[in-house]
Amino acid sequence: MNRSRTAGLALLGLLSVADLAGPLTTDGKHPPMEVALVGAVIGLVSLVLVGYAWKGSTRAIAPLAVLRVLSALTALPAFFVDGVPAAIQALVVVFAVLTVAGVALVVRPAPMREVAVR
Repeated sequence: MNRSRTAGLALLGLLSVADLAGPLTTDGKHPPMEVALVGAVIGLVSLVLVGYAWKGSTRAIAPLAVLRVLSALTALPAFFVDGVPAAIQALVVVFAVLTVAGVALVVRPAPMREVAVR
């Protein structure tokens, strides 16, 4: 596994752990408990997929990328609902940027190695 994929999987793993902590850190309103629980399920499944991908399973990459993007999308209503603190909105932006970076690192094709021609 190349370094960029390793870094991307580590980043997506950390974001998945953050999703798991959602129900423990919510005040019940920001995010609502239902959203935090859905995020925790997405985080758990993502962690399982990170484990498979870490062991070399390329079949786990696409569903992992989809779940992480879905997780980021579930946080976007923070910008459209009244009363969401600015700190939480800033955290949503940071998580969205990290998600894009992690997914990009994981799904990009591995670099081709030069072959010596004789």
